[in-house]
Amino acid sequence: MLPLFLLADSRLPSGGHGHSGGVEALVDRGLVRSVDDLALFLAGRVSTGGRVMAAAAAAACTLASGTPDWAPWDAAVSARIPSAALRTASRAQGAALLRTVALAFPTPAVAALRALPRVHHPLILGAAAAAAGADPGQAAALALHHLVGGAATAAVRRAGGRRRGRRRRRARGGGRRRGRPGAAPDRGQPSDRRPGRTAPRIGGDPLCIVTTS
Repeated sequence: MLPLFLLADSRLPSGGHGHSGGVEALVDRGLVRSVDDLALFLAGRVSTGGRVMAAAAAAACTLASGTPDWAPWDAAVSARIPSAALRTASRAQGAALLRTVALAFPTPAVAALRALPRVHHPLILGAAAAAAGADPGQAAALALHHLVGGAATAAVRRAGGRRRGRRRRRARGGGRRRGRPGAAPDRGQPSDRRPGRTAPRIGGDPLCIVTTS
Protein backbone atom coordinates (compact mmCIF):
# COMPACT_ATOMS: atom_id res chain seq x y z
CA MET A 1 0.00 0.00 0.00
CA LEU A 2 3.03 2.28 0.04
CA PRO A 3 2.30 3.69 -3.45
CA LEU A 4 -1.20 4.61 -2.25
CA PHE A 5 0.23 6.45 0.75
CA LEU A 6 2.54 8.33 -1.62
CA LEU A 7 -0.48 9.45 -3.65
CA ALA A 8 -2.01 10.81 -0.44
CA ASP A 9 1.13 12.70 0.59
CA SER A 10 0.74 16.48 0.27
CA ARG A 11 4.42 16.72 -0.74
CA LEU A 12 3.78 14.76 -3.92
CA PRO A 13 3.17 17.11 -6.89
CA SER A 14 -0.29 15.62 -7.27
CA GLY A 15 -2.31 18.79 -7.73
CA GLY A 16 -4.89 17.96 -5.08
CA HIS A 17 -3.22 20.06 -2.39
CA GLY A 18 -2.65 23.01 -4.69
CA HIS A 19 -6.14 24.49 -4.61
CA SER A 20 -7.99 25.93 -1.62
CA GLY A 21 -11.48 25.34 -2.96
CA GLY A 22 -12.46 28.88 -2.04
CA VAL A 23 -11.44 28.76 1.62
CA GLU A 24 -8.75 31.44 1.23
CA ALA A 25 -11.36 33.98 0.13
CA LEU A 26 -13.54 33.00 3.09
CA VAL A 27 -10.64 33.53 5.51
CA ASP A 28 -9.92 36.95 3.97
CA ARG A 29 -13.57 37.96 4.38
CA GLY A 30 -13.67 36.80 7.99
CA LEU A 31 -16.21 34.05 7.27
CA VAL A 32 -13.82 31.28 8.37
CA ARG A 33 -12.24 32.35 11.67
CA SER A 34 -12.15 29.22 13.81
CA VAL A 35 -11.70 25.48 13.66
CA ASP A 36 -15.48 25.10 13.94
CA ASP A 37 -15.96 27.39 10.93
CA LEU A 38 -13.46 25.36 8.94
CA ALA A 39 -15.06 22.06 9.96
CA LEU A 40 -18.47 23.35 8.81
CA PHE A 41 -17.02 24.46 5.48
CA LEU A 42 -15.29 21.11 4.93
CA ALA A 43 -18.42 19.16 5.84
CA GLY A 44 -20.30 21.14 3.21
CA ARG A 45 -17.66 20.41 0.58
CA VAL A 46 -17.68 16.69 1.33
CA SER A 47 -21.48 16.42 1.20
CA THR A 48 -21.77 18.36 -2.10
CA GLY A 49 -18.79 18.49 -4.46
CA GLY A 50 -17.05 15.71 -2.55
CA ARG A 51 -19.64 13.20 -3.69
CA VAL A 52 -18.82 13.92 -7.32
CA MET A 53 -15.07 13.69 -6.76
CA ALA A 54 -15.32 10.45 -4.80
CA ALA A 55 -17.66 8.81 -7.30
CA ALA A 56 -15.47 9.83 -10.25
CA ALA A 57 -12.32 8.48 -8.60
CA ALA A 58 -14.04 5.20 -7.71
CA ALA A 59 -15.35 4.82 -11.27
CA ALA A 60 -11.92 5.56 -12.74
CA CYS A 61 -10.35 2.99 -10.43
CA THR A 62 -12.79 0.37 -11.74
CA LEU A 63 -12.33 1.36 -15.38
CA ALA A 64 -8.53 1.43 -15.16
CA SER A 65 -8.33 -2.35 -15.37
CA GLY A 66 -8.66 -1.95 -19.14
CA THR A 67 -8.16 0.83 -21.68
CA PRO A 68 -11.36 2.84 -21.43
CA ASP A 69 -12.58 5.74 -23.51
CA TRP A 70 -12.08 8.49 -20.95
CA ALA A 71 -13.68 11.32 -22.93
CA PRO A 72 -17.33 10.55 -21.99
CA TRP A 73 -16.34 10.15 -18.35
CA ASP A 74 -14.49 13.44 -18.37
CA ALA A 75 -17.56 15.12 -19.89
CA ALA A 76 -19.74 13.52 -17.20
CA VAL A 77 -17.55 14.99 -14.46
CA SER A 78 -17.71 18.42 -16.12
CA ALA A 79 -21.51 18.24 -16.20
CA ARG A 80 -21.55 17.65 -12.44
CA ILE A 81 -19.30 20.60 -11.54
CA PRO A 82 -21.52 23.67 -11.98
CA SER A 83 -18.81 26.25 -11.28
CA ALA A 84 -16.61 27.18 -14.23
CA ALA A 85 -13.81 28.19 -11.85
CA LEU A 86 -13.88 24.78 -10.15
CA ARG A 87 -13.91 22.99 -13.52
CA THR A 88 -10.82 24.95 -14.55
CA ALA A 89 -9.14 24.20 -11.24
CA SER A 90 -9.94 20.48 -11.50
CA ARG A 91 -8.40 20.27 -14.96
CA ALA A 92 -5.31 22.20 -13.86
CA GLN A 93 -4.89 19.87 -10.89
CA GLY A 94 -5.37 16.92 -13.21
CA ALA A 95 -2.60 18.14 -15.52
CA ALA A 96 -0.22 18.47 -12.56
CA LEU A 97 -1.07 14.99 -11.31
CA LEU A 98 -0.85 13.37 -14.75
CA ARG A 99 2.76 14.44 -15.19
CA THR A 100 3.68 12.53 -12.04
CA VAL A 101 1.41 9.54 -12.64
CA ALA A 102 2.65 9.02 -16.20
CA LEU A 103 6.16 8.45 -14.84
CA ALA A 104 5.24 6.47 -11.73
CA PHE A 105 2.43 4.31 -13.18
CA PRO A 106 2.86 3.90 -16.96
CA THR A 107 -0.24 1.73 -17.45
CA PRO A 108 -2.42 1.56 -20.58
CA ALA A 109 -5.21 3.40 -18.75
CA VAL A 110 -2.86 6.25 -17.85
CA ALA A 111 -1.56 6.37 -21.43
CA ALA A 112 -5.17 6.75 -22.62
CA LEU A 113 -5.63 9.67 -20.23
CA ARG A 114 -2.56 11.36 -21.69
CA ALA A 115 -4.19 11.23 -25.13
CA LEU A 116 -6.80 13.75 -23.99
CA PRO A 117 -5.97 17.48 -23.79
CA ARG A 118 -6.94 18.10 -20.13
CA VAL A 119 -8.67 15.66 -17.80
CA HIS A 120 -10.36 16.20 -14.45
CA HIS A 121 -8.29 15.47 -11.38
CA PRO A 122 -10.41 12.66 -9.80
CA LEU A 123 -10.30 10.54 -12.96
CA ILE A 124 -6.52 10.63 -13.02
CA LEU A 125 -6.37 10.05 -9.28
CA GLY A 126 -8.63 7.00 -9.59
CA ALA A 127 -6.53 5.51 -12.39
CA ALA A 128 -3.37 6.09 -10.38
CA ALA A 129 -4.96 4.55 -7.29
CA ALA A 130 -5.83 1.43 -9.30
CA ALA A 131 -2.23 1.15 -10.47
CA ALA A 132 -1.14 1.51 -6.83
CA GLY A 133 -3.27 -1.47 -5.84
CA ALA A 134 -6.28 0.36 -4.42
CA ASP A 135 -9.91 -0.70 -4.68
CA PRO A 136 -12.70 1.74 -5.70
CA GLY A 137 -13.57 2.53 -2.08
CA GLN A 138 -9.98 3.47 -1.30
CA ALA A 139 -9.83 5.60 -4.45
CA ALA A 140 -12.94 7.47 -3.31
CA ALA A 141 -11.42 8.03 0.14
CA LEU A 142 -8.23 9.30 -1.49
CA ALA A 143 -10.22 11.83 -3.54
CA LEU A 144 -11.94 13.12 -0.39
CA HIS A 145 -8.58 13.31 1.37
CA HIS A 146 -7.26 15.61 -1.36
CA LEU A 147 -10.45 17.68 -1.33
CA VAL A 148 -10.36 18.23 2.44
CA GLY A 149 -6.59 18.36 2.86
CA GLY A 150 -6.08 21.08 0.26
CA ALA A 151 -8.70 23.35 1.80
CA ALA A 152 -7.53 22.74 5.39
CA THR A 153 -3.89 23.40 4.51
CA ALA A 154 -4.81 26.59 2.67
CA ALA A 155 -6.87 27.83 5.63
CA VAL A 156 -4.00 27.35 8.08
CA ARG A 157 -1.50 28.92 5.68
CA ARG A 158 -3.73 31.92 5.01
CA ALA A 159 -4.67 32.50 8.63
CA GLY A 160 -1.07 32.10 9.80
CA GLY A 161 0.16 34.57 7.19
CA ARG A 162 -2.39 37.15 8.31
CA ARG A 163 -1.33 36.79 11.96
CA ARG A 164 2.37 37.09 11.10
CA GLY A 165 1.64 40.23 9.08
CA ARG A 166 -0.16 41.82 12.01
CA ARG A 167 2.71 40.98 14.38
CA ARG A 168 5.20 42.58 11.99
CA ARG A 169 3.09 45.71 11.72
CA ARG A 170 2.79 45.97 15.50
CA ALA A 171 6.54 45.45 15.87
CA ARG A 172 7.28 48.24 13.42
CA GLY A 173 4.92 50.52 15.32
CA GLY A 174 6.60 49.85 18.65
CA GLY A 175 3.71 47.72 19.83
CA ARG A 176 1.26 50.64 19.90
CA ARG A 177 -1.39 51.59 17.38
CA ARG A 178 -1.06 55.03 15.87
CA GLY A 179 -4.13 56.62 14.39
CA ARG A 180 -4.31 59.36 11.81
CA PRO A 181 -4.31 62.96 13.08
CA GLY A 182 -7.83 63.89 14.01
CA ALA A 183 -9.07 60.30 13.84
CA ALA A 184 -11.64 59.28 16.42
CA PRO A 185 -10.43 56.87 19.09
CA ASP A 186 -11.52 53.28 18.70
CA ARG A 187 -12.67 52.77 22.28
CA GLY A 188 -16.26 52.72 21.12
CA GLN A 189 -15.68 50.06 18.47
CA PRO A 190 -16.80 46.51 19.12
CA SER A 191 -13.82 44.37 20.07
CA ASP A 192 -14.29 42.10 17.06
CA ARG A 193 -13.97 45.06 14.70
CA ARG A 194 -10.71 46.49 16.03
CA PRO A 195 -7.57 45.92 13.99
CA GLY A 196 -5.45 43.17 15.48
CA ARG A 197 -8.44 41.38 17.03
CA THR A 198 -9.83 39.67 13.95
CA ALA A 199 -7.16 36.98 13.54
CA PRO A 200 -8.76 33.73 12.37
CA ARG A 201 -8.25 31.17 15.10
CA ILE A 202 -7.10 28.31 12.93
CA GLY A 203 -4.02 26.18 13.36
CA GLY A 204 -2.24 23.95 15.81
CA ASP A 205 -3.35 20.55 17.02
CA PRO A 206 -7.13 21.05 16.65
CA LEU A 207 -6.66 20.88 12.88
CA CYS A 208 -5.75 17.22 13.22
CA ILE A 209 -9.28 16.56 14.43
CA VAL A 210 -10.70 18.20 11.31
CA THR A 211 -8.50 16.47 8.78
CA THR A 212 -8.82 12.99 10.21
CA SER A 213 -12.49 12.89 11.12
